[in-house]
Amino acid sequence: MSYLGEDIKKLGFGLMRLPQKDGKIDIEQTKEMVDHFLDAGFTYFDTAWAYQGSEDAIRQALVERYPRESFKLATKNAAWINCKTREEAIAQFDTSLKQTGAGYFDFYLLHNLGESRTKSFDDFDMWSWIKEKKEEGKIKHMGFSFHSTPEELEDILEKHPEMEFVQLQINYADWDNPAVQSRACYEVARKHGKPVIIMEPVKGGMLANPPEPVQEVLKKANDNLSFASWAIKFAANLDGVITVLSGMSNLEQMDDNISFMKDFKKLSDEEKKTIDKAQEILKTIPLIPCTSCNYCAKVCPMKIGISGSFTAMNYLTLYKDKAAAKHQEEWLVGGHGLKSAKECIKCGRCEKVCPQHLEIRKLLEKVSKVF
Repeated sequence: MSYLGEDIKKLGFGLMRLPQKDGKIDIEQTKEMVDHFLDAGFTYFDTAWAYQGSEDAIRQALVERYPRESFKLATKNAAWINCKTREEAIAQFDTSLKQTGAGYFDFYLLHNLGESRTKSFDDFDMWSWIKEKKEEGKIKHMGFSFHSTPEELEDILEKHPEMEFVQLQINYADWDNPAVQSRACYEVARKHGKPVIIMEPVKGGMLANPPEPVQEVLKKANDNLSFASWAIKFAANLDGVITVLSGMSNLEQMDDNISFMKDFKKLSDEEKKTIDKAQEILKTIPLIPCTSCNYCAKVCPMKIGISGSFTAMNYLTLYKDKAAAKHQEEWLVGGHGLKSAKECIKCGRCEKVCPQHLEIRKLLEKVSKVF
């Protein structure tokens, strides 16, 4: 099914994790990946001004080597990154045009809305600006990517019904995860009639190597399918999806993705039951039962990133990947202007307001030791 008048296959090439060589993006390998992708009939490429080197790489690997009408290119504007004026925010668009050499963008997104980041787009009135760019023909379709609560998404879509699509983090692990709320955000977007582009279907690679009990269930169902394939197919199976972005880093990953997405078919009832089992197993793994309500944050005198710290710990428990968990902790805590767990003064105010009755002080001490 086509959306927004575009007939796009259900697999998109996410250009955030391109192959590296000597600390830089490997252009030659990226060219090979682009060739494989297009040869298989796929056309959607997703980059961003904030992805270091990505826009320049895709100019060399794609834009300068193929007719402009043969592919769809998306990029994004992150007005909340070091922009003090509207002019500085708008300048990102001109930089993207120059770096990609694309002439125009098929899909242009206001990047990573949610929480304090949305304010920058409001303050600089990027909403009217993006409409002007569409009227000029520099943008074909305008939308935004989003990382926050369904309530905030509801508010944005009510205020800006002109936005044509929403890009959301959706995967089977986060579908009912209270810290991400994939299902609820997806349902809000669909309620407003917005088609969805899916990001993080493999949860940053985590679901390519899921916890051992999940691996056993997936192998038993079909030993020939990669673990990543289950995750991408779950996302692609949803209604109203324009495409599912996969941040492929090498030809092996690309060939695997192409193998099961070239002729994508809806999940069978048995396949749905298999994913249901995987989700149930994930729910049984002993995690910190924090729902990210952030009542604790409202009373913490030290402004500690409590829920973000617990989300990072849960990553570590689920996926045994300390580097990825540490990255989560840095983003969800320091990246949001909050202090780390080690700054806790053990005043106990947080525990008095926690609906889950968590022993927050003990848990923060554990976080501090781990990270």
